[in-house]
Amino acid sequence: MSEAHDNSFLAFSQVCERVKSTMSKNMKIRIVSEYLKNLDDENLKVACDLFSGQIFPPWEGIELQVGYSTLLDILREVSGLNDKILVETIIKHGDLGEAAEEILTKRTIRPLFEEKYDLVQVYARLRKVAEVTGKGSVYEKKKILTGLYLNMTPLEAKYLTKVLTGEMRIGLVSGLIIESIAEAFNRVFDEVNEAFLLINSVGETAILAKYGKLSEAKLVLLRPTNFMLAESMQSAEEIVDYFRKELVCEFKLDGVRVQCHKKGDVVKIFSRKANEVSAQFPEIVEDLLKIDHDFIFDGEVLAFKNGRPLPFSKLQTRLQRKYVDEKIVSEIPLMLFVYDILYFDGEPLYKMPLIERKKVIEKIEFTGRIECLEYTLVSKKEEVERKFFESLELGYEGLMLKDPSSAYTVGKRGKYWIKLKKELDTLDVVIVAAERGHGKRAEIFSDYVFSVWDNGALKTIGKAYSGLTDKELLEVNERLKDLAIKDEGWRLIVRPEIVIEVAFNGIQKSDRHESGFALRFPRIKRIRDDKSIDEADTIEKVKAIYERQKSLEGERLNK
Repeated sequence: MSEAHDNSFLAFSQVCERVKSTMSKNMKIRIVSEYLKNLDDENLKVACDLFSGQIFPPWEGIELQVGYSTLLDILREVSGLNDKILVETIIKHGDLGEAAEEILTKRTIRPLFEEKYDLVQVYARLRKVAEVTGKGSVYEKKKILTGLYLNMTPLEAKYLTKVLTGEMRIGLVSGLIIESIAEAFNRVFDEVNEAFLLINSVGETAILAKYGKLSEAKLVLLRPTNFMLAESMQSAEEIVDYFRKELVCEFKLDGVRVQCHKKGDVVKIFSRKANEVSAQFPEIVEDLLKIDHDFIFDGEVLAFKNGRPLPFSKLQTRLQRKYVDEKIVSEIPLMLFVYDILYFDGEPLYKMPLIERKKVIEKIEFTGRIECLEYTLVSKKEEVERKFFESLELGYEGLMLKDPSSAYTVGKRGKYWIKLKKELDTLDVVIVAAERGHGKRAEIFSDYVFSVWDNGALKTIGKAYSGLTDKELLEVNERLKDLAIKDEGWRLIVRPEIVIEVAFNGIQKSDRHESGFALRFPRIKRIRDDKSIDEADTIEKVKAIYERQKSLEGERLNK
């Protein structure tokens, strides 16, 4: 394969193919870093964003609105092949990108004049596709994309399709892209990673790294940064022994975590996926506008009535709607509980100790449906246990215990914030396949095979079929059919897109699953539409729970 010039989409595709073909993490980094250092600024930014599987920033709310059927129509038109060959090829590969490569090698149609594209030119056309709306938009989208495909090699078609479907699957997780940027421009990994977590754009981070301006990365109002993450521990004793100091103790809320930004008279609310969700919470936006300051809050929205939280399923009803009317607002009342602050009136506060950030929040006048989340200071096991049982009686999930001297570590999971919940633990997993149920569920796909991350790949760890309501099962069934990449009749292989939270009775080693582990009696707690698949749990967490479980079993045997 001859190498294309660096800025071309062909060169990008060749690099993707080389990365995909090696299992070595170091080799992946070397291939990508050598490629990145030779790109101009515009193409560097686009390349990094496409490597990450992200065409447009999620907070912009821009979507291509190009489905599988549209792509199938385009492949039919540019190849001249009949439907039978197209469908057989797609089923054979189980991946539309891989299928597109083979389809274009068999094509009978070629353009009179071939045109080659830089990455920036491809990106510009994809933005045009996203901007086309209304009557006749499907025709216009097809026209733009058909023009691209007609001028592409089979390899380019493969990776254009992967970009369009959001299924790169080349084993290049965001951490490896950051390492590649650091190596390409001879920067310290931690500095590159910190800038990325703060500004939430791998492409912009690459530009800062190239010019040695990583220290200029900063919080930007009305643009989401990454949330600080918590670890889990299983007992009050374990937490107290670990910290050996006074801790901030809060009730663990079972709602939707949000980041609230206000600049002047503009308010935006973002989810953990960095999507804007302001339209789902109009009454919260209204009350945030009454606060006479600019800010970035971290907090949780709960369905809340008569002083108690309502089940998460009530809140989910609102999340599934693009727009919320007055009827929904009155039927499912909300509260926003603010528990952290990252920015206030021109000053970034995330490096300030937590207890000082709490003092800033306490001075703000909240009204209506917004409150500062109450906290207490605890240092003894008995105090933690007392607060834990109080939280359960009031309808909460458990406790959050936080180091009062800790900074807000953007995007990082560390032992500064600890979750204490009533169950052994739960895992956030990704549905990768679905099987038909039994009895009255025989007509729907209700048994979900799910995976966790292992070194950049999703590995199966179990199957669950209980926990969802009949209504939720029907909704998920329709979503899974839309996500299907291979239909085996009784079983669908699906694009990894849906995250679910599963509880279980234990973990055991197993050769039945790709991960080497299996969950005992897994059951679905809820659908986590607020989480992207990148936020699903890893094999490291599975192993940690497994070891903790073995330790607890050993303690019981020795008593």
